Amino acid sequence: MNKLIMYPHGGSGNHGCEAIVRSTLDIMSEAVPNTFNDKVLFSTRKNEDQKSGLDTVCKVMDEFVPLTSKFSLDYLVGAVKKNLLGDKDYFDKLGYRNILKNADRNTLALSIGGDNYCYGRPGLIYFMNQLIRKKGSNTILWGCSIEPKAMDKEMVDDLKQYKFVFARETITYNALLEKGVTGARLCPDPAFLLDKEEVALPSGFEEGNTIGINLSPLIMSYEENEGAAFANYTELIKYLINETNHQIALIPHVMWDHNDDRQPLRKLYNEFKDSGRVVFVAEDDSLNCMQLKYVISKCNILITARTHASIAAYSQCVPTLVVGYSVKALGIARDLFGTEEGYVFPVQSLKEKDDLINQFKEFATREAEIRKSLVAMMPEYKSRIVTAAKEIAELK
Repeated sequence: MNKLIMYPHGGSGNHGCEAIVRSTLDIMSEAVPNTFNDKVLFSTRKNEDQKSGLDTVCKVMDEFVPLTSKFSLDYLVGAVKKNLLGDKDYFDKLGYRNILKNADRNTLALSIGGDNYCYGRPGLIYFMNQLIRKKGSNTILWGCSIEPKAMDKEMVDDLKQYKFVFARETITYNALLEKGVTGARLCPDPAFLLDKEEVALPSGFEEGNTIGINLSPLIMSYEENEGAAFANYTELIKYLINETNHQIALIPHVMWDHNDDRQPLRKLYNEFKDSGRVVFVAEDDSLNCMQLKYVISKCNILITARTHASIAAYSQCVPTLVVGYSVKALGIARDLFGTEEGYVFPVQSLKEKDDLINQFKEFATREAEIRKSLVAMMPEYKSRIVTAAKEIAELK
């Protein structure tokens, strides 16, 4: 194999997606040096990847390219093939022509969306996999989490066709084994090996005395009591201001128009900005994932809704309390600490406005213990990722 392609990728406005791409490229270069002449990322938001600088470490191409004219030769050929020859998928295949042109028997195709199998039927992924496999490429699902109850027959049939399915936590891994996915492997998320890049800390951020906070619209959509998550974050910040001497850093990690951490964080900032204790990090999306990881590494504790913000923290041995909603948060914490209890607080459990304060108080008493545990386990835990990449390298 001399070509590496990565798909599907929603764009670097989600800095977790960006982190997967950057770390994967580094991991593959270490595991199989001087092997891939071409490294291509297929993206639905190429402009975001160019802004973050991903186009400097790999080639970035549009995942889907629609036809722009019904008078083109491609359209006329497609109309004949669809209407006269019965090729119902011709126009879809034409839209994915960039992928088709880059996939062959010498291609390693990494499906890199960590939770793309979690949000309803991933029909487009099934279709892309079908196209790529027909070209003879080895397909691998890299660093995934999948809700066990989502693994219906159609999904399992697709998963069984991957050479390997690397689950990033044991809940997914055990479910894959139960479904008979023989290519299942257990491997931490590649972003645990993401490099950090030093940047100037924002004004008001006190290294050694700052609590990082991330809140996302996504977890708010999973809450059982409307407004519970925002109310709990509000009360937590009040508590930190009134009862501690910590600074508070609001840290967005996903900045898509339809799913933007800055929206709830901006409301929190506006409520507390006059205190002089609250800092809004990269409100203008000026930091890439490596720079955000550096800022997170300087926090005492991180309280986060986003999985890849937690991964940035865990990997730097920053004690992290996750306000989670899914298998990925539960599974990663369970693998790291032996239990999710006390490390993940399901957003569905937020009932009273002081629930998060109570969780934080208990968690903060264990800050030193948790950091010591992470320091002890992280080298071996991270080493499993390169081991997995070397198994991939042995594919023919």
